[in-house]
Amino acid sequence: MPGSRTSRQRRRALAALAVPLAAIVLASCASAQESPDGEAGPGSASAGSATAQVVLDPPLDHLHGLHLGADGAVLAGTHTGVFEVERSGRTMKVGESDDDFMGLSGVPGTNNLFASGHPGRSSSAPNPLGLTASSDGGRTWESRSLVGEIDFHALATDGEVLIGFDGVTGLIVSKDGGSTWTPGAPMHAAALAATDSGIWAATADGLQHSLDAGRTFAVVPGAPLLVRVSAAGDGSLWGVDTGGVAWRSHNGEVWEQRDVVGPVEAVLAVDFNTAYAMTAQTLYTLD
Repeated sequence: MPGSRTSRQRRRALAALAVPLAAIVLASCASAQESPDGEAGPGSASAGSATAQVVLDPPLDHLHGLHLGADGAVLAGTHTGVFEVERSGRTMKVGESDDDFMGLSGVPGTNNLFASGHPGRSSSAPNPLGLTASSDGGRTWESRSLVGEIDFHALATDGEVLIGFDGVTGLIVSKDGGSTWTPGAPMHAAALAATDSGIWAATADGLQHSLDAGRTFAVVPGAPLLVRVSAAGDGSLWGVDTGGVAWRSHNGEVWEQRDVVGPVEAVLAVDFNTAYAMTAQTLYTLD
């Protein structure tokens, strides 16, 4: 999939439409398994280390996506703009925009962000925003395409392919940074992630994987029923399932059960060893 340029970006990095839980089967049950490399398969009773939990101060106004910036900062797209979230729980506004940034995403470890959503009170932009982009870590934004047409509820990019769920009919794909688009799979995705091994989608039918830039998908056998999923710069994946359990995987094939965090609004994978899960009020550090 991605070329050498994207691989270099990933090596430099450390590291949603919310489908109603009632619409998804409320369990992801499988017999306990142990892989040859020691990872526990879905259904394993062994969880990871205790989760560090802090209260956000001040709390955020909804949470629509997380991104790992070039300096390692955790950036959150919210109902009233972009905020930086420190591990201590302190939150700070980034830039001046008060737009409702849906689907905040980008290549992990870079300042290049994409988002969608709706104009804030101080904005005169058309509603919805279509695709908007930032090259300075969310301090400033410019409209890229589909202004007044689409409100992306989920976005993901590997630096070459940008894929989004339009909130209504299915996925659309761009290979020029969001300037032009082509149809992808006609499916709904609660969350999207992109790695060197393809596109990943959390859906009501289970975690699905695409090897052709989002045109077709297949259900990942044995994967937990995730409602949140995030890809790290090292290609690993973290997710949270319908029961609020966090999982991680080196490559999306074998999944290891970690901590129980409960329902969260977003997940951010930093690398295989670390991730963050968040609500608008609480930050969980998973390691």
